[in-house]
Amino acid sequence: MQFQELFKDKQFYKSLFTIAIPIMLQNLVNSFVNMVDTVMIGRLGSVEIAAVGLGNQFFFLFSMILFGICSGGAIFTAQFWGKQDIQGIRKNTGLCLILNSSVALVFTILILAAPEKIISIYTRDPAVVEAGTSYLKNLAPSFIPFGISFVFIITLRSVEKVRLAMVTTIIALSINITLNYLFIFGIGPFPAMGVVGAARATVIARISEMIILVTLTYLKGYAPAGNLRELMILSSSFTARFFQITLPVIINETLWSLGVTLQNIIVARTNTDAIAAFNITSTLSQLTWVVFIGLGNGVGVLIGKKIGEGEEKTARDYASRITVFNTLLGAGAAIILFFLSKLIPLVFNVNPRVLAYTASMFIVLSCSYPFRSFNMSMVVGICRAGGDTVFCVIYDLIFMWLVALPAAAAASFIFHAPVWIIYFCISSEEFLKTILGFWRLKTGRWLHNVTE
Repeated sequence: MQFQELFKDKQFYKSLFTIAIPIMLQNLVNSFVNMVDTVMIGRLGSVEIAAVGLGNQFFFLFSMILFGICSGGAIFTAQFWGKQDIQGIRKNTGLCLILNSSVALVFTILILAAPEKIISIYTRDPAVVEAGTSYLKNLAPSFIPFGISFVFIITLRSVEKVRLAMVTTIIALSINITLNYLFIFGIGPFPAMGVVGAARATVIARISEMIILVTLTYLKGYAPAGNLRELMILSSSFTARFFQITLPVIINETLWSLGVTLQNIIVARTNTDAIAAFNITSTLSQLTWVVFIGLGNGVGVLIGKKIGEGEEKTARDYASRITVFNTLLGAGAAIILFFLSKLIPLVFNVNPRVLAYTASMFIVLSCSYPFRSFNMSMVVGICRAGGDTVFCVIYDLIFMWLVALPAAAAASFIFHAPVWIIYFCISSEEFLKTILGFWRLKTGRWLHNVTE
């Protein structure tokens, strides 16, 4: 698409930002709370910031499996929405609830049975293991309510009801940040609980989020608000079709999150200061990445809806527009990130080596951002919305597992390279993926109607 044609379709951008802005705000609040959490924990020291970061890696693995289930389900929801098939949306919601709750139960049992062994996978630092174990044990009760909330959040996005999810998340995270302050430092009648306080605040916030979200969804009578019979009508033909499309997404997100977990293991076993810097970089980068999460999810809804309506030419036009727009926006975000990195010494109470590592990571991150933003629009916004889930597995994983992770491991464990080189190896997949994604976009073979 030529640059002068990029902004001609004003209705596309109006529809896109109507969906995307609430998602951006929701994720911005989430990222801001994560940043404040990191700052609060960072006041306790590098050990605590590393412990919470690694404990959250297990939660991240869990959340990515849920995202795989719900993201695969969202392909059906968006296309059912285009057909105005409310019963189809409700049976899809019911299946996602069963799967999410089952996964949440398994992860909760694993944490309660062996929290120390889980943290020991990531690091051999005894102090980090001890703090991380305490954090993870107290975080366990949040997994099931989060799994239920996640289904409703993703489903509401897919039926263009994004404000409820946004408002609920803002309320829940406001509770989280307030309780963090009280519990971590021991304000007023509360004892200072450190990392345990951070975990308990999260549990209360997640339970509150679930109650508010589910209650209001039913009170307002939105599409996913089915009765038990509507949610549990799961024909063998639909279930088979669901897993045919969704299983590659679940595998994709599980292996991708395992890859990110290995990235953390590689960095954590380099040294504790390196993983502290890695966590700071990841947390701050989310402040700009929320824009691309919102755009990716927003355009996914629009493309899926157009496919459901039978307007495949429009869906392809939307795909072309978002990839160009996201890439240009990614270049602008890279500049913002570079200057944002200069504020780190004013915010985080960490030693000079952590600050030096973080500064070098931000330079690499800024260079990769235009490529990351293109890949985000392809994976979440285009290929998944088009039901091209098998290609997504190849696209999202091949360079991570065959290039980036082996290169980062070799740089750290064999060559003992500087931390910025290890981080560059981790980021190298983004540059390579862009080539494959551009090819798939041009072939047009990403588009499939999964509801026919």
